[in-house]
Amino acid sequence: MSEINPKYPDIDYLRDRAKKRIPGFAFDYLDGGCNAGINLKRNTDEIRELQLKPYYLRKFENLSLKTTLFGKEYDMPFGISPIGLQGLIWPRATEILAKAAFDHNIPFTLSTVATASLEKVAEITEGNAWFQLYHPVENKLRDDILDRMKAAEYPTLVLLSDVPAFGYRAKEIRNGLAIPPKMTLRNIYQIITRPNWAINTLIAGTPQFQTLKPYIPKGMSLSHLGLFMNKTFNGRLSEEKIKEIRDKWKGNLVIKGIVSNEDVEKSIKLGVDGIIVSNHGGRQLDHGESTIKPLAEISKKYGDKIKVMMDSGIRTGPDIATSLASGAHFTFLGRSFMYGVGALGKEGGDHTIAVLRAQLTQVMQQLCCEKVEDLPNHLIK
Repeated sequence: MSEINPKYPDIDYLRDRAKKRIPGFAFDYLDGGCNAGINLKRNTDEIRELQLKPYYLRKFENLSLKTTLFGKEYDMPFGISPIGLQGLIWPRATEILAKAAFDHNIPFTLSTVATASLEKVAEITEGNAWFQLYHPVENKLRDDILDRMKAAEYPTLVLLSDVPAFGYRAKEIRNGLAIPPKMTLRNIYQIITRPNWAINTLIAGTPQFQTLKPYIPKGMSLSHLGLFMNKTFNGRLSEEKIKEIRDKWKGNLVIKGIVSNEDVEKSIKLGVDGIIVSNHGGRQLDHGESTIKPLAEISKKYGDKIKVMMDSGIRTGPDIATSLASGAHFTFLGRSFMYGVGALGKEGGDHTIAVLRAQLTQVMQQLCCEKVEDLPNHLIK
């Protein structure tokens, strides 16, 4: 079991430390939501409004965090969400978190726009990572990525459904966070005042979309890369697109971003294996629901027909417990892990997992709950 650094024993401490270690434009990208940040805050607040009931006089013997998902047993009921541009937040963050996930036997999900290639992450995780796909405009590119996934033995494909349009994020606009980031005097000052980040970034090299390198025209300048990405990928899914992928992809198929009964029913009809109830961490629709609200209804109505998972708003071990108690079969966290890597570098992944495991274990001990699947019996409704 990884040791917890006593200087940073919870996620808030990691967040504070990360903010001091990485440039402001990178922290704003990680930490912010869209528009006024309403749904970003609502996600976590509404998870924490729920309450759990302990039973102190029950027999309590062996506690287990193990959870089986798509036929594979994981050591804990949480995994690492896909995050784009991880290498901007901390150099080699993608590789650090993939290795930590593999070492602790939890799922790591690689974003299409992460800064390590799908082949590299497959090598690190020995074929145990998941891959999240932004749907390309051209089917030829989609099919080539699916072929690469098959060759690398990825078990699970995650289709992103909740980015039909890019969220309006004022801080990113102000910071010039484009491809590449604009080197304004303000941003240069932020880099100079974060020498550890600057040195490590210099050693690692400029973050790039490694999975997409084979499709980017040779000789294309970085100033044109943003235009290329906008023309090459279309985040809007449809039943027809999902059906075509289901016919081609024989592994586990998951749709991320589902928040309505209508979309769940369509997913089941199309033969999807699982859904992730998510609102992209509050980065897309400011006046939408928090994820915990639709989760409860969706899991109750469809939990015996499809695997129902959740991310967005989950930051801590108690948040994981409450989400599982509300009906999630499994949970994913993104920002918490990036705070860990931003704060502690290569030790950040292991440390964050250790914190979350210790917190979740304590909650279950307090509740007298021996198994993860029994947590719904402790939710006060």
